[in-house]
Amino acid sequence: MNQSAEAFSDPHHVARYTEGPPRIVPGYDSMQRMCKLLLAEHVPENGNVLLLGAGGGLELKVFAEAHAKWSFHGVDPSNEMLQLAGQILGPFASRVTLKQGTIDDALIGPFDGATCLLTMHFLPEEERRRTAAEIRRRLRPGSPLVVSHFSIPESNKALWLRRYVAYITDSGVAPDRASAARKAIDERLAILTPEQDEAILRDAGFENVVQFYAGFTFRGWVGYA
Repeated sequence: MNQSAEAFSDPHHVARYTEGPPRIVPGYDSMQRMCKLLLAEHVPENGNVLLLGAGGGLELKVFAEAHAKWSFHGVDPSNEMLQLAGQILGPFASRVTLKQGTIDDALIGPFDGATCLLTMHFLPEEERRRTAAEIRRRLRPGSPLVVSHFSIPESNKALWLRRYVAYITDSGVAPDRASAARKAIDERLAILTPEQDEAILRDAGFENVVQFYAGFTFRGWVGYA
């Protein structure tokens, strides 16, 4: 998710969503594969996984294809994106429950693992802290949480955002749209530093927090409840 959250109710944006992440998130497909493998280290054969920001269904499909006995609870504030997820999932939809809302609307669980991909940067810092704690509360002890989102060192933020614009332009995004995306990122996303992001996970009660992914302006971590 690279634009304002409001865009995910726009039918035109939703219709083209699946084209976006693989093109504009560096290493997107590999990042998803790594998330799948990190979950599989601890989620049992018949495990139940929570996905916050599950609209679109891309990671849901990857996980469901790989693990025939896993079940999933996906939560997203956009009903339109959840409808898209249902379409993307196809035959895997029977193992997935989808819920419109935020973490407060998610089932209590307990879950055997959780992900929150390309979502946390929409939340202000305090809400991000609360959300991380609520995810932790829904996990069995030792279960993994895998997160990935915009995260940029404060001293180099402008440089890395210029590099990100160059990346998406090189990926085929029109220069004017790339510039508009940069403006939207500046104005609408709550981008923290990697140090702040790691601290949020630790403060929420996650242990052994380690970074597993970095792609220009994006980073990803895994931690354990």
